Amino acid sequence: MILARYLLRLHIGPFLFGTLTVLFLFLLQFLMNNLDKLLGKGLDNGIIVQVILLSLAWMVVLAVPMGVLFSTLMAFGSMSAAQELTIIKSGGRSLWRMMAPLIMIGSLLFYGMYWFNDKILPESNHKFKILMQDIQRKKPTFSIEAGQFVTQLEGYTILARHIDSATRTLYGVTIYDNGQSSRLNVLSADTGAIAFSEDFSKLNVTLLHGEVHQLQKVKRTDFRVMRFSKHIISIPARDFLFQRSDEGLSSRGDREMSIHDMQLIVSDASNILQKSQFKTQQLINEHCKELLDTKINTTVKEQIKIDPKFVTKPNKKEIIRRAMNRLAVLRSPIESELYTIAEQQKKKKAYLVEIYKKYSIPCACLVFVFIGCPLGMMSKRGNFGISAAISLLFYVVFWACLIGGEKLADRNLISAELGGWFCIYVTGSIGLLLTFMMNNEISLKDIISSLFRLKK
Repeated sequence: MILARYLLRLHIGPFLFGTLTVLFLFLLQFLMNNLDKLLGKGLDNGIIVQVILLSLAWMVVLAVPMGVLFSTLMAFGSMSAAQELTIIKSGGRSLWRMMAPLIMIGSLLFYGMYWFNDKILPESNHKFKILMQDIQRKKPTFSIEAGQFVTQLEGYTILARHIDSATRTLYGVTIYDNGQSSRLNVLSADTGAIAFSEDFSKLNVTLLHGEVHQLQKVKRTDFRVMRFSKHIISIPARDFLFQRSDEGLSSRGDREMSIHDMQLIVSDASNILQKSQFKTQQLINEHCKELLDTKINTTVKEQIKIDPKFVTKPNKKEIIRRAMNRLAVLRSPIESELYTIAEQQKKKKAYLVEIYKKYSIPCACLVFVFIGCPLGMMSKRGNFGISAAISLLFYVVFWACLIGGEKLADRNLISAELGGWFCIYVTGSIGLLLTFMMNNEISLKDIISSLFRLKK
């Protein structure tokens, strides 16, 4: 019990440090890729914070297994460097017994991350997608700079030659109204002011002491000039106010669904697949019998009635041509059913892979215990550099196997189960092999030599 508490105490610090470091790196990458989408649109700080919090969900799923691998490497590496593992082994404790409390913690983390991956992550992904769509739909904050044309308003171009920053009064204002298909209006005024309506649906432009130059586009000779002392224009200003969409009205992707939701889709796809396969088999049996037993003979009999010479001069090419035409007609419904079968098989396999990934990614919390403990003993160092390098290497291997298994399953080269669990099979085998080697104090060279002796 004392040893278990000591091991857990050694792991807490590196686990938190490794997890938070990975979270920080992922968050930094996210901000670098999406900062331009969030700034310059006049969004409330609460909306930006909500975007960041929702994006943290998928980062946690990736960071926690990395924290487990980093902490086991640091803890067992430092114990190995201080000869503590040698002392513990001399007391009769094997590596398996030292790893027992870590395996229990890894199992608890596996269950916790599975629950998080199934319940929290889909909702966070869905809300994040809807929120980012709303942000992308919102136009940037409306602003006017002196001497620059403003084209943010649909159908209108505004130019202010000078702006009083204290009173926000515009001087030397020119507005080009291109919204009318039949005429072009050019408004110019000495001074002006711009303000949004209360609901941000319109932009009210108040002009003082100016003229309206109106030109008919069809009849160029029809030109009018109207002078005014005060003129107000209401310009439609859509999407300048941030509006939230209804989350229930948007469809969900596979990464926005729980295991139960995806199982329902798989079940529906299986039912459609069975019906299409049965219908295809029926069509093939009926059409082949109809084609071989009836249609060719009917074609020959009809030709005999039309042309008696057909009996004396058999036209085999004509018989084959008409039979092929009939076959093309009969083939159309079969091809339609075969297309349905292929699409439903692809859909079923894609969702099955996602279901298995809901289990395999959290399972990395347990698998990395079997990798980190023996590798920490082998490195005999508990420093940050070695632990970070080894953690990054195996994390890259894990995700390469995860993505590779998913791609192979999508291309129908392996089963959905193997594709979803491929990363665990590979890294788990490496972890068990390393644990077996360190527990029995044998090297890879000894294992290879034993295999060669068995072959002989």
